[in-house]
Amino acid sequence: MLKAGSPVIAGFAALGLLAALLVGCSAGGTGARDEGPARTAPVASAVPSPAASPVASATPKTVNAVRLVKDDPKVSTDIKRDLKPCVADEYPVDVSYGTLTGGPANDVVVNVMTCGDAVGIGTYVYRDEDGTYRNVFQAEEPPVYAEIDRGDLVVTKQVYEKGDSVASPSGEEVVTYRWDGDRFAQQGRIHNDYSHAVGGDSPAPAATDDAG
Repeated sequence: MLKAGSPVIAGFAALGLLAALLVGCSAGGTGARDEGPARTAPVASAVPSPAASPVASATPKTVNAVRLVKDDPKVSTDIKRDLKPCVADEYPVDVSYGTLTGGPANDVVVNVMTCGDAVGIGTYVYRDEDGTYRNVFQAEEPPVYAEIDRGDLVVTKQVYEKGDSVASPSGEEVVTYRWDGDRFAQQGRIHNDYSHAVGGDSPAPAATDDAG
């Protein structure tokens, strides 16, 4: 028989007390982590991931711009005839992809230039309509060049006067267009006159803004 106060009895008592403490902790004791367990894995968020939101310019579908221009019945025969490789199979064509007409796919801006001095001779905007590209804007009065600027189409035309070299125009016309649901409507026009002064402090271009 084991007597009270013996080492064996004391050992059993210690084990019982330890078991009680462990049960209390597992049931939600007052330890340092009462506020909740530390997060070690990501938790599902109510905010949708970026991949779930379609963005037209996320992965632009590239096009064969040369073939697009050559197959376009609206493009002049002169442009098609002059659109030839400059070196090997490198054509003088700049292509931009972006949102201009508000469609689900990117619009395509194509600038056709000359090989020697890179003068723009034609600019075109194509809208993707169910997989078919439709010409919705064109300008073929050289020198001309178009760009996408924050959803607007900006067309720049160099202005040359008698005696001007290709590298030194007398000014430029910058016209901004915006899609109105069916076509591009002019939003504003800026005219810049350039100074031909050489050396010293040349005056800045004089700009006039003609909106509408």
